[in-house]
Amino acid sequence: MSVDRPVTLAVIIGAHGVTGEVRLKVFTDDLGQYKKFNDGALTVKSVRHGSNGAIARIAEVNDRNAAEAMRGTELTVPRADLPPLGEGEYYHTDLIGLSALSTEGEVLGHVVGIDNFGAGDVLEIERPDKKRFMVPMRPEAVPEWNEQRLLVAASYII
Repeated sequence: MSVDRPVTLAVIIGAHGVTGEVRLKVFTDDLGQYKKFNDGALTVKSVRHGSNGAIARIAEVNDRNAAEAMRGTELTVPRADLPPLGEGEYYHTDLIGLSALSTEGEVLGHVVGIDNFGAGDVLEIERPDKKRFMVPMRPEAVPEWNEQRLLVAASYII
């Protein structure tokens, strides 16, 4: 976990309307507590929930063309601005790229993605042969993890 690495809280996925609002894919429960992003380059004036996700007004974006040009832009904050983690909690950014080993010591690959389909986080692990499999991020499936690697219980390995 790099304390100086910025953490992505949302990504702009497109424009909303003609006045410069943007649609966001949000990776946090409370984006509203943050106003400055990307080392102060972007200022979020407001965030509301629309029928297709979060909609934000960014001070530096004034029309639809500018909003469309922002597609794919990640909204980041310094890690120091995030609240401290409790026992068993993690930030997704800390798991992406981690080496994955079985509880028996077999090298499985590395974490390439994290999804949540409603029942909790699911890790996507890419094997050295580029094939992928998924594991729920629950104690019985991933009994241990740290800054260097995570362990996957053998019964969850495909």
